[in-house]
Amino acid sequence: MGQIQRGFLVLLGVAEDDRQEEVIWIAGKIAGLRIFEDAEGKVNLALADVGGSVLLVSQFTLYGDCRKGRRPSFVEAARPEKADALYQSVKAELRGHGLHVETGTFQAHMDVRLLNNGPVTLILESRKTI
Repeated sequence: MGQIQRGFLVLLGVAEDDRQEEVIWIAGKIAGLRIFEDAEGKVNLALADVGGSVLLVSQFTLYGDCRKGRRPSFVEAARPEKADALYQSVKAELRGHGLHVETGTFQAHMDVRLLNNGPVTLILESRKTI
């Protein structure tokens, strides 16, 4: 069971067309986000600067398309074999950035709890940038 103190809870959705290029981009973006306050109160510090960690949880339901009908469609979500491989790659890339990474269990029912320190919730979408 993964658990962290200060850091990011990352709910990672993997799309069917995602590749290693997206893995590298998303890990770099997570590692480099400067959203922690410095001594002057400015959001200027990244995870490594504050000794933060990542709790990485695979979340295929992020690709649930609810635009039509009453049941989400998951056709854009990667198949489990591909999703797990890229999830493991993201974990390795984050660790390669020097971050401590804890994980959930892939394809398992998990009780995820978050104590949010401030109103910061971000969506990182690689498709719009790569």
